[in-house]
Amino acid sequence: MGRLKVQQTRSPIGRKKNQRETLRSLGLKRIGDIVVKEDRPEIRGMVATIPHLIAVEEVD
Repeated sequence: MGRLKVQQTRSPIGRKKNQRETLRSLGLKRIGDIVVKEDRPEIRGMVATIPHLIAVEEVD
């Protein structure tokens, strides 16, 4: 399986609670933070919830 590099690009201020919680569960705390996660359906679902707040890139 591959890996996903997820970077927070926008602030969660003024967003719905579930979107803020999704950012936190991915491990993102502030703009510019980057995390690398396994490419699993659970992570893909989280990414699909907040595409307007993050940038996603596949890493081998």
